[in-house]
Amino acid sequence: MLEVSVDDQGVTLVMFDRPEKSNSLTYEFWTDIQALAMDAEADDTVRAVVVAGKGRNFCAGGDIDGFGDLADVPARRRFQEVAFAGFRAWERLSKPTIAAVHGYALGGGCELTMITDLVVADTTARFGVPEASVGLMPGLGVVRGPANTNLHWLKYMIYTGEHLSGEEARLAGLVNLVVDERQHLEKSIELGRRIAGKPATALRVAKRILNRGSDEGYDYSLEATSLLHSTEDQREGVAAFRDKRAPQFKDR
Repeated sequence: MLEVSVDDQGVTLVMFDRPEKSNSLTYEFWTDIQALAMDAEADDTVRAVVVAGKGRNFCAGGDIDGFGDLADVPARRRFQEVAFAGFRAWERLSKPTIAAVHGYALGGGCELTMITDLVVADTTARFGVPEASVGLMPGLGVVRGPANTNLHWLKYMIYTGEHLSGEEARLAGLVNLVVDERQHLEKSIELGRRIAGKPATALRVAKRILNRGSDEGYDYSLEATSLLHSTEDQREGVAAFRDKRAPQFKDR
């Protein structure tokens, strides 16, 4: 679901290419993004990476239809391991990364912006972590969200599932710049080209220091999220989502 291109100024553009599903994330995405990070790391012509979405949205989060394929605890834990490995690979990429966001950036899509270095949103952007609505929590969000998001705003997002506008997300610390509708990609590429003109070694060292300690909490969140995938409330939340009805949670 990733379409990759490189311009002559060192900016790699990565497009989520599943617009008919609002660019929701499949199992394969998490392995694809690991391979992408590895390739970008090894390519000296890549000096900055911009990620954006085709269609009407940046990324609506995990593909909930795939949750039904996670038949047992080992399968659910393996899924979480692969997803967290994808997040880690993206965060550890030494090249500066920019998220160009329009429409929905929800769940895993919102979490991906939390570990991208810079975020540009247009006025249509809506950020949210609605996992609690299906009996889960944003596993990456609770680990990395506090590094760049006001804690009260983050708790508000997690507890209520409400979406933030681009401007609210900027105030919360999730977004650097808010631009006019449909200007998010142009502005992000412009930023990428400006960054590409800086000395790569200096930026790589700065990013590594700024991201020091970024692994803290990953393992604990992995175990906790795997556990939540096994609760009755999680199964009820997913079923209610598919049936387009209000869930009946039992706190177990």
